[in-house]
Amino acid sequence: MTRSAELRAAMVDQLDAGGTFTDPAWRKAAEAVPRELFVGSYFAPVPDSSPTAYRGVHAHDAGWLEGIYTDQTLITQFDGTTRPTDTGNEHVSGVPSSSSTLPSLVLDMWQQVDAQPGDRVIEIGMGTGYSTALGAHRLGDSNITTIEYDPVVAAAASAALQAAGYRPRVIVGDGLRGDPDGGQYDRLIATCAVRYIPLPWLYQVKPGGKILVTLSGWSLAYGLALLTVTDPGRATGRFLPGWTSFMVARPHDRPPRQSLNLLPGDERPTRIDPEIISTWTGGWVAQLAAPSAERMGMGASQILSDVSTGSQARTAPHPDGGWTVIQRGPLRLWDQVEQAVEEWQKAGEPHQEAFGITISDTGQRVWISTENGPGWNLPV
Repeated sequence: MTRSAELRAAMVDQLDAGGTFTDPAWRKAAEAVPRELFVGSYFAPVPDSSPTAYRGVHAHDAGWLEGIYTDQTLITQFDGTTRPTDTGNEHVSGVPSSSSTLPSLVLDMWQQVDAQPGDRVIEIGMGTGYSTALGAHRLGDSNITTIEYDPVVAAAASAALQAAGYRPRVIVGDGLRGDPDGGQYDRLIATCAVRYIPLPWLYQVKPGGKILVTLSGWSLAYGLALLTVTDPGRATGRFLPGWTSFMVARPHDRPPRQSLNLLPGDERPTRIDPEIISTWTGGWVAQLAAPSAERMGMGASQILSDVSTGSQARTAPHPDGGWTVIQRGPLRLWDQVEQAVEEWQKAGEPHQEAFGITISDTGQRVWISTENGPGWNLPV
């Protein structure tokens, strides 16, 4: 047994012991696909660096193969341009823009979308191609269409797929527009996050078909949703347990950040502890309430800055106890967030699995517990 096969078998056993596999056919796919073909080099964090710096790890470097066969996400690009092969072993930093997602999550998502032999699947965000290869192994090349926005990333992934013996249909373009040739799919799986469900997806997935996608926004809170298309342009679904995050699709990413000047405004006490929006679901609720705002800060000192209007809100502890908020601009961001958090608290502060989503002719709405429960419209 080669070192690669040995490490791959050990990783698969570890994933199996952790409960990753609900379908043994996906275990066979994980056993068959050599991840190193798709991650010839990657960025690894430099220990004890602050802010975190990264260095390139390349084929035959010490620990390169062992790193590939750990259940972790491997960053393969920063800032839409910088790849490990561009930097050698130099220390770099930046915003991750492409990666090979941790295998347990990739396999979990393929099983959650419940793609079966004979199903036609469209994958939005090919990345390194590792997820695509798993799908092609399980379902067959002819049943997989994958779309990648970045032509450099797509070229590398296509070469890796061919080297691994897989030839799915590859499209370079904006996956949020779906298949440029149209077509009807049984499943759609997205490995990028979106601010709302793109309308082409709702027409290219057949009624009864499923869409698995992470919803996010400019405050970088995340929720993984599994939807069933009920009619063309309509769907309903629920958010899933766990903590899933993906890079936001580039067409849905926030505009370039301008310099932030904290200006005077109206001050009042807050009714909620600002620290609650630093939690996973609290931050998600805040993002639903203020979808065009970017959140910064931590703990009780939070800053919300609205990208569209320049509105601001910032909180701070009060010397006599409690917290205050200063707001300015046409949107009262903290008012919106405060009301949403209170609705969530009335429901018992449930995790996202208590949330659902309905898409109809009137818009896209995320709600708590039932369709008639508290809810917020996505920024379509």
